[in-house]
Amino acid sequence: MKKKIVRVGNISCGSDELFLISGPCVIEEESIMMKTAEKLKEVSEKMKIKIIYKSSFQKDNRSNLQFYNGPGIDAGLKILEKVRQQFGFPILTDIHYPDQAAAAGQVCDVIQIPAYLCMQSDLLKAASKTGKVINIKHGQFLAPENMKNPVSKCVDSGNDQVILTERGYTFGYNDLVVDPRSFYHLNRIGYPVVFDITHSIRKYGIPSADAKGGAREFLPVLSRAGVASGVDGIFVETHPEPAKALCDAASQLSVYDLEEFLKPLIEIHNLEVRYRTAPHHAEVKS
Repeated sequence: MKKKIVRVGNISCGSDELFLISGPCVIEEESIMMKTAEKLKEVSEKMKIKIIYKSSFQKDNRSNLQFYNGPGIDAGLKILEKVRQQFGFPILTDIHYPDQAAAAGQVCDVIQIPAYLCMQSDLLKAASKTGKVINIKHGQFLAPENMKNPVSKCVDSGNDQVILTERGYTFGYNDLVVDPRSFYHLNRIGYPVVFDITHSIRKYGIPSADAKGGAREFLPVLSRAGVASGVDGIFVETHPEPAKALCDAASQLSVYDLEEFLKPLIEIHNLEVRYRTAPHHAEVKS
């Protein structure tokens, strides 16, 4: 089985080249967005890693109506367009409703489907009709091999430009676990696979503004295990001052720590590629 190569700007997702999706969890004031983009540009050039800039104009699954949920689609897309123009990054944002797809598609290179919504047919169809790359987050409730179903919905809607992103499974109550076997199953579907590292350390039931709402001590081991398992890209939400972030403060990585964080991952990826079999993750014959 040959994996599909999906082009995002100058990035060949699904090739042997590791790529990064990064940016603040939710769009905040413009200065924060531009400061993050400036540092990401520096990291991209220094580390020779291509980056898709990600941020959400709306976070519709906040646990409390009082929590910040973004600036809205119009203001948010204007800021993302400014990031694209000034820094040249491909842009990714997520949508929650079918009627948001067309506007997002005018600005973004990648439209993301949130994990909770990965089986919503109308949402997948609307995103697919834009012709943009679709990044489908793997639902915390779904067996990895069953992600073939939302992929099929996109393909049947006329769009086979799909990326699959792992972000952990609900395990018991208020906890997430990353099962490395999921990378095997997702790879076998035949599309580029990304590991969303920072969302996988969130602790459900605890507000993200609380330091206990994320388990950052697991970032090194989870990230290295995922890259060693053969993912094509990594997803790391970054912010200039994570403790002050308006969403996912407990799990985002300081953008100023990103360079050191990436060093072992790039080395592990290069080693994994050396020993990668073709076709990718071929079955062992009994």
